[in-house]
Amino acid sequence: MPTTPTDGIAKTVGDRLRDRGETLSVAESLTGGRVCVRLTNVSGASDYVDRGIVAYSNTAKQQELGVSRESLDADGAVSASVAREMARGIRDAAGTTWGVSTTGIAGPTGGTAEKPVGLVYVGVAYAGPWGSESSFARADRHVFDGDRQAVAKQSATAALDALADAIDDVEADD
Repeated sequence: MPTTPTDGIAKTVGDRLRDRGETLSVAESLTGGRVCVRLTNVSGASDYVDRGIVAYSNTAKQQELGVSRESLDADGAVSASVAREMARGIRDAAGTTWGVSTTGIAGPTGGTAEKPVGLVYVGVAYAGPWGSESSFARADRHVFDGDRQAVAKQSATAALDALADAIDDVEADD
């Protein structure tokens, strides 16, 4: 079966993680496991994928990922702060090198003027070597068009792209 562009980014990320001897965990909300599915559809993913959690509710985000009530109250579940906390929380809970997260509004309902349908935040957290002060957590904001499935699909791709970009940044600093 030919490799599709969708398969390509998951394979590229996986190859780079394997080459670097690094591991990954994923925390998903609106994508409902799509990021993990794409990663684990690549043969050999067990070399670098540790786990994935779908934390759809605020309670799950708090209990499973350590997202603070303060961030949820102040910024809402669909926010940069929560995306960072989700990525950091899964990374630290799993003890992996990388954590990636997705949170957003897939629609068709749930949007507001401030937070429209299609608004998505992707978080990436890196655990640098102890004492290096190179660890970080960051989040990117996106607004995608389309129906619920299209928004979720684009969000999963954005998560893999953000992870690839973050690996590039870390490699540039090595």
